[in-house]
Amino acid sequence: MTGVPQRRPAEVVSARWDGVQIRYPFAAAAAVGPVSLDLYRGERLLLLGPSGSGKSTLLQALTGVIPASIDATVSGGASVGGRPARSRPPWGWVGEVAQLFQDAEQTLCGFRVADEIAFSLENRGLPAETIRDRVARAMRRAGVPAAWARRRTATLSGGEKQIVAVAAVLAQDAPILVADEPTAHLAPAVAARLTDLLLDRSEDRTVLVVDHRLDGLIGAIDRVAVLGEAGRLIATGPPGPLFRAEGDRLEGQGIWTPLASRLDRALSAAGLAPEEPPLTVSGLVDHLAVMGPPRRRAAAWHLSRALAPPVSQPPLRPGEVCVRLDGVACAPPFGPVVLRDIDLAARRGEVLGLLGPNGVGKSTLGLCLAGLLRPKAGRRHGPVGAVAFQNPEHHFSQDSARAELTDHLRRAGSASIEAAVQALDRWGLAGAADQHPFTLSQGQKRRLALACLTVSDRWPLLVLDEPTAGLDARGAAAMACTVRRLAHAGRAVAIITHELDVALAVCDRVVILADGGVLAQGRPADLLVRADLLAQAGLAPPAAAPVLCWLQRQEAQRC
Repeated sequence: MTGVPQRRPAEVVSARWDGVQIRYPFAAAAAVGPVSLDLYRGERLLLLGPSGSGKSTLLQALTGVIPASIDATVSGGASVGGRPARSRPPWGWVGEVAQLFQDAEQTLCGFRVADEIAFSLENRGLPAETIRDRVARAMRRAGVPAAWARRRTATLSGGEKQIVAVAAVLAQDAPILVADEPTAHLAPAVAARLTDLLLDRSEDRTVLVVDHRLDGLIGAIDRVAVLGEAGRLIATGPPGPLFRAEGDRLEGQGIWTPLASRLDRALSAAGLAPEEPPLTVSGLVDHLAVMGPPRRRAAAWHLSRALAPPVSQPPLRPGEVCVRLDGVACAPPFGPVVLRDIDLAARRGEVLGLLGPNGVGKSTLGLCLAGLLRPKAGRRHGPVGAVAFQNPEHHFSQDSARAELTDHLRRAGSASIEAAVQALDRWGLAGAADQHPFTLSQGQKRRLALACLTVSDRWPLLVLDEPTAGLDARGAAAMACTVRRLAHAGRAVAIITHELDVALAVCDRVVILADGGVLAQGRPADLLVRADLLAQAGLAPPAAAPVLCWLQRQEAQRC
């Protein structure tokens, strides 16, 4: 194990997992463990691991949600402040541990927004005036508009629900904060703001976070702990040295590493890396700026190769129009119009990216594009398509992953067990074939939903809503390869995403939405490096933008 820290007397342990191993009913193997891990007071700890390695399971054992609310066999023990987790019911830890679950729906209860944020405080019996003050402060800090206070959370978009869930956790003002994928459905600018808020050093708080969006996060992290594919701890240490030494091994297991780390390793192999491993792409570009011309040219070559898309992209060759929207107005069910005068075509053989801030109407537009939601005005032309929803559980109706795929094949006119098995293997789900879909990890659920929609050629248009949310690096690469394969076969594919690096690598064309309409559309390489345009849309440039701009300057100097 890399860099295992020796416990020092001055370090106070806030939380501990001591040989914890968890096995779900009827499972052939443990979901996680045995794991021994300490969380020190005031520390910012990042927990990484591939999809299905047991990260969320481990977090839910800290306050006894597992096994009190989720049935499982637990050996070893978790403790908070030296007190065993199971010495209290899960709700009994609300004053010590604020927990943000991976799915915002698990944090929220279906109330109005202000009531959601007040819920844990009311359960603790705090004075009404204290609750009002904490709710108002949490809303201000998380950026929850006052106008949302009386809105039902069911009327919010997925990203808006996540913002409210963050506010509810902040309102608890607990000394330990545990956040599981806190930014998965958030636009980059909002994600960066909330990440800064959760990891704020001025707060006397201990933080454990699970996230795959590392590039805006890693600079605030003290230590990284990594679970391997078998659900055991395989590495721990400060982020810079750990990613430089272990990055290739981690990526081999499907574990995300920061872009700066991946580029640093590419330069290290050529003897061009800085002495200290950089944590940000901007820091890496600062190192490039002091190189002499020969070394800059060599660095540019290696960085261009490292930034090449995971799948080859042919130049944009629009095929025939599959679906067209003419002057369309879009509104969610029972909600007001959020987008107007939308003229948009989805073409066969093209991957279209739909980008924009939280709540702008991307998912609503995706439903209209697929023909699952009737426009309030204007016309839609073309066949009905399919949508991969933000919440993958909305797709499942069978009792096993294999049965889900077999059912989709049957509906498409085929009942090939062999095709179902091949699809499970292609999406890295062969080992979960007999599991109930609801027992899979969030990343596995998303892969299964994508596998179901792409296992046949039934749908000429596919709309994928946040397809990389919760996926590990291997799952995201499989998604990218599948999307390009579908487009190459003549499908029209639209991707709704907040991951601008994904849009940059996978999409042929992107549409940026803002202020109730289309702000801009064009090639990703042209639009996604324009900081002014992205700021106008409430977005942030992709993590690769600084080095892409540096490479463009090097190319211009050669010309």
